[in-house]
Amino acid sequence: MTVDSGRAAQFPNAAVAENRWVDAEHARAYLGARDEIPYRAQGMTALAEFLPAGVERVLDLGTGDGVTLALVRELRPGVGGIAADFSAEMLALARERFVADDGIEVVDHDLDRPLPAGWGTFDLVVSSFAIHHLADARKRALYGEVRDRLRPGGTFLNLEHVASPTTALHADFLAALGIDSADDDPSNLLAPVGEQLAWLRAAGFEDVDCHWKWRELALLAGSQPA
Repeated sequence: MTVDSGRAAQFPNAAVAENRWVDAEHARAYLGARDEIPYRAQGMTALAEFLPAGVERVLDLGTGDGVTLALVRELRPGVGGIAADFSAEMLALARERFVADDGIEVVDHDLDRPLPAGWGTFDLVVSSFAIHHLADARKRALYGEVRDRLRPGGTFLNLEHVASPTTALHADFLAALGIDSADDDPSNLLAPVGEQLAWLRAAGFEDVDCHWKWRELALLAGSQPA
């Protein structure tokens, strides 16, 4: 995976084509620190606020241990759907979470590959802190695939790690998380909010907006035309 040369110069760590999420230890380390990420809980609250009222079927992209899908099901009881991830560690945890739930199918899928047409369509597609691991061209293609998988009037909510406008602001973000710049995760291929909103509009989404943002954490959203 690569990023454009301009962003590679601004964020040199993002130019390294390395994905640490195949490493179970990396996945476990993230889960152990997840609840300590500043303002992450506020981002989840924002996602919850913008859930549509009527949801029968949901797709969770990069589900991890299923925490976001579990929140959706808590707020929209009875919803069914698919939880997709490619990390063996995360898939095992998600299957454990939904083991007694016949309405949720946990599937092994790498987001670098197109979304299978056999999954059908959804009223809601959610993702939390997953899509930023994809190269920009794949992000754009995925947004188009998400639109195609949404039913008329369906909603896409992407709680995402986005790029800061400057290297100084990126350094400030890392400092707020207590991360040394030398330890910046090379799995992160960050794209600015404005570019991603433009990609969503180009893919055919309506009501595109950034509903919430704190530094490099943002809730991006759009809807399938009714």
